[in-house]
Amino acid sequence: MSHSLAHSARESSAWPFQEARDLLDKRLNGKVPDKGYVLFETGYGPSGLPHIGTFGEVARTSWVRRAFEILAPDIPTRLFAFSDDMDALRKIPDNIPNKDRVREHLGKPLTRIPDPFGTHESFGHHNNARLRGFLDSFGFDYEFKSATEMYANGHFDQALRGVLEHYDAIMAVMLPTLGAERQATYSPFLPVCPRTGVVLQVPVIHRDVDAGTIVYQDPQTGEKVEVPVTGGACKLQWKPDWGMRWHALGVDYEMSGKDLIPSVDLAGKICRILGSTPPKTLSYELFLDENGQKISKSKGNGLSVEDWLKYAPEESLALFMYQKPKAAKRLYFDVIPRAVDDYVAHAAAFAEQDPVARLTNPAWHIHHGEPGTDRTPLTFGILLNLVGVANTDDPAVLWHYIRNYAPGSSPETMPFLDRLVRYAIVYYNDFVRPTKQYRIANSADKTALADLREALKAAPADASGEDLQNIVYAIGKQHGDTYPGLRDWFRAQYEILLGQEQGPRMGSFFALYGLDRSIALLDRAIAGEDLKITAELDA
Repeated sequence: MSHSLAHSARESSAWPFQEARDLLDKRLNGKVPDKGYVLFETGYGPSGLPHIGTFGEVARTSWVRRAFEILAPDIPTRLFAFSDDMDALRKIPDNIPNKDRVREHLGKPLTRIPDPFGTHESFGHHNNARLRGFLDSFGFDYEFKSATEMYANGHFDQALRGVLEHYDAIMAVMLPTLGAERQATYSPFLPVCPRTGVVLQVPVIHRDVDAGTIVYQDPQTGEKVEVPVTGGACKLQWKPDWGMRWHALGVDYEMSGKDLIPSVDLAGKICRILGSTPPKTLSYELFLDENGQKISKSKGNGLSVEDWLKYAPEESLALFMYQKPKAAKRLYFDVIPRAVDDYVAHAAAFAEQDPVARLTNPAWHIHHGEPGTDRTPLTFGILLNLVGVANTDDPAVLWHYIRNYAPGSSPETMPFLDRLVRYAIVYYNDFVRPTKQYRIANSADKTALADLREALKAAPADASGEDLQNIVYAIGKQHGDTYPGLRDWFRAQYEILLGQEQGPRMGSFFALYGLDRSIALLDRAIAGEDLKITAELDA
C-alpha cells in the first residue's frame, strides 16, 4: 500500500473514507485494539430470508472496512455477519411450506424449530445457509457467527455474568422506555424453558450473582425454576443483547437503519455499563416505495434483490446502495435504468481520472479499487429504446445495430454490454412496452420532422452520434416558434417516435439505429401513422 494512496484517502470526501477516518481517529485514537484487530459487524434476523436491506448493509459496511484498510494498512480487520438465530419465532411466516410442522414449535429459538423446507436440521440453520449463500454469491469477505453457537459454547458467559452483576443498572436504562404493563414483567434475561424449550418472557424473582443464576416462576406449572444465565440456558432481550454483544466481541463499527436510533442509544448505554466503549455507528435512511411509503416486507411494497437482478447487473444495485446512505431513497422498478446508467458513467470516468480523484468514484469502492476495463459505449436508456424500435427479443439482432454503431464490438469483446442488452430486453418487455403511448404528429410537428429527415439524409454515412446531435439541435432552433425551448423539441421526438415523455440523446439514438432506418421511422411519423400500430405490425 503506497503512502501517497493512504494520504489521499485521508483527504477524500467519499463517505466510506469519512466513516473510516472517524473510526480510526475518534474511537481507536489511531491504535490497534487490544484484541489485535478492528471488528466490523452486521446483524441478521433469520426469521426471514436475506433481502435487499441485508445486501445494502453488508455492502456498505464492506466499503467502510476497505476504506479503513487503505487508511491504516497495518491494522488487521475482520467482518462478522452475526445471525440472531437464538431468537424465538413468535409467528409463522407467510412464505414457508409445511406451516403445521412449525406451528407446534412457536416460541422456541429458531435453531430448535424443524426446517419447514426439509433441507437442514432447523429453520434457523436453513435461513443461515441461505444468508451465507446470499453473501457468498456477491463475493463478500466475512465470517459467519451464530448466536446459538456463541451462547452455547460459552463465548458470551463472562458478558452474561456482567449483565447479571449490573442487573439493576441495566433495568434502570430499559424500564423508562417501556409501558407500565411491560415494566411489571420485564427482565433482560429470557430463560429457555428446560421443560418445553420455549423462550420465556417472565419476571425474575431472584438473582444469585455469585452462582450466576436466576429464578423465575414457570407460567404453566407455577413451579420456581433456577437456571444459569450462561451456557445457552438464557438469552437476552434484543436491546440488551446488542449492547452485550458489542462488549463481548469488542465490536468497533456497525451500521443500522434510522428506525433503530433509539435502540442504538440503549445498546450503547448497556455496553458502557458492562465496561466497554460502544462501536462507531452509522444510521442509514430507510427505503421508500414509489409513493414515498416505508418499504415493508410484510406489505411486499418493495424490491427484492432477485427483482433487481432480473433487470440489471449487481454493479447497479451496489451503486444504488452506495449513493447517499443517509438520504431516503425510493426503491422501485423505475429507478433501475438510472442506476445502471449512473454506474456506466462512473465506470467510464474512472479510466480518465487520476489516482486521487478515483477515490471519490463509487466504482472504486464497488470494485475494491479495480473496476476493470470492460466499458460500454451505450447507455441502458438507449438500449431500451433500441429494443422498442427494433421490435425484437433477439440479442443477436440488437448486436447487429450495435456493431454498426461501434465497429469491432461483439458480445465476446464487451461482455458487460452484452449483459445490458439481455437485461434491456427483459426490462423493456415488463415495464416499458405496456406504458408506451405514441402521439401522432400534428402539422407543425410534421414540418419540423420533415426538415430533420432531410438533414439526416444529407449527413455523411459515417456521421457520429455527436454530429447527428448537432443536427437535431439545429433543427430545434430553426423551429423555435413551434418549440420555445429545445426541451420541447426533444419531448416531441420522444412522444412521436418513441412513445414516451423522456428519452436518450437523439443523435446517439439515430447513429445506433442507423440513418436509413431512422429516416424510415421519420417518414412514418410524417405520414401521420400511429407508430404504436406500425410497431406492432412490424413485431
